[in-house]
Amino acid sequence: MRIGFVAGESSGDLLGAGLILELKRRYPDAVFEGVAGPAMLAAGCEQWHRAETLAVFGLVETLAHIPRLLRLRRELCRRWQHSPPDVFVGIDSPDFNLGLEKKLRAAGIKTIHYVSPSIWAWRYGRIKTIRAAADKVLCILPFEKSLYDEQGIDAVFVGHPKADSTPEFADAASARQALGVTARTVVAVLPGSRAGEISRLGEPLVAAAALIAKTCSSIQFITPVATPALRPAIERQIAAAGLTDMFLLLDGDSERAMLAADVVLLASGTAALESALLGKPTVAVYGVAQLTYWILTRLRLVRLSHYTLPNLLMEMPLVPEFIQGDIRPQAVANAVIELLDDPDRRRIIGDRFAKLRAELAQNTDQRAADAVVALLHR
Repeated sequence: MRIGFVAGESSGDLLGAGLILELKRRYPDAVFEGVAGPAMLAAGCEQWHRAETLAVFGLVETLAHIPRLLRLRRELCRRWQHSPPDVFVGIDSPDFNLGLEKKLRAAGIKTIHYVSPSIWAWRYGRIKTIRAAADKVLCILPFEKSLYDEQGIDAVFVGHPKADSTPEFADAASARQALGVTARTVVAVLPGSRAGEISRLGEPLVAAAALIAKTCSSIQFITPVATPALRPAIERQIAAAGLTDMFLLLDGDSERAMLAADVVLLASGTAALESALLGKPTVAVYGVAQLTYWILTRLRLVRLSHYTLPNLLMEMPLVPEFIQGDIRPQAVANAVIELLDDPDRRRIIGDRFAKLRAELAQNTDQRAADAVVALLHR
């Protein structure tokens, strides 16, 4: 059995690795090949290209990469059409993978799209492309399956992998001890994992931290740095605010940083869901390049009532959100301070997030492998 993969970015790489290991357990002689990251490579995937080649972000920012990405897609298409795999799995990266899946499926190759595009948020019309591209869609959010059911598209809710790997009990004391943190109050500050996010969001978040610090006699801020290349910019922003002694910078380890925290302040994205799954009260900011935001709003491409996943997944929004021009340090700081000053509120939020975690923890790797096997034997 041969399975082709294209995974974009680290999150797709981890999903692919988990799926490969589960399939290898069932089919020890199976061959896996394609665009893969280090986790998939370690799991046994033959790496034709690195997953980072697809790691581009934003509307305007992506334009410069289009010619290169189109060449890569044509190469992969030719290669798999010449030597067809038993099934192709495109993981996330819908703007790249759906076009590839459509051509492979037209050539008679079974295709799976793993992680539904955010059609519930914007560009719902893509569901027509998905229908043409994928024999099966694997959804990681529970409300997504019904969207596909309405359109007669085969879709399976497989659960969210972060929920499977998140500890059931958030042991803040042990996390603080491991980090050597003794302050009475701890706030984790996550400004993002890309240079553009650090540039746009780092300064207002650090400015908010300075205001929060004025209200606390014993406070420690912890920032996990996603990649070494981002550390100099983050250090400059913290130093400019005179907060170097109050910030502990970690090399990655975002889970431990959030575990240690009373409240998490972050750039909206996957980290917001991770924080919720750890039961942590969270404040989120969301900002993109001005031109990107203008296009999204002027063309009414976005149809969201909230921007953070926890708020979208729960009946009552529990994460204060600050969007684009509303990202003002004092307002952000006030939202964090209100949570720090209200332990009962923090406990209620933690209990509700625990229910969310139980809903999303479905043994994703196993359910995804079941779906692949079912398609193989259809």
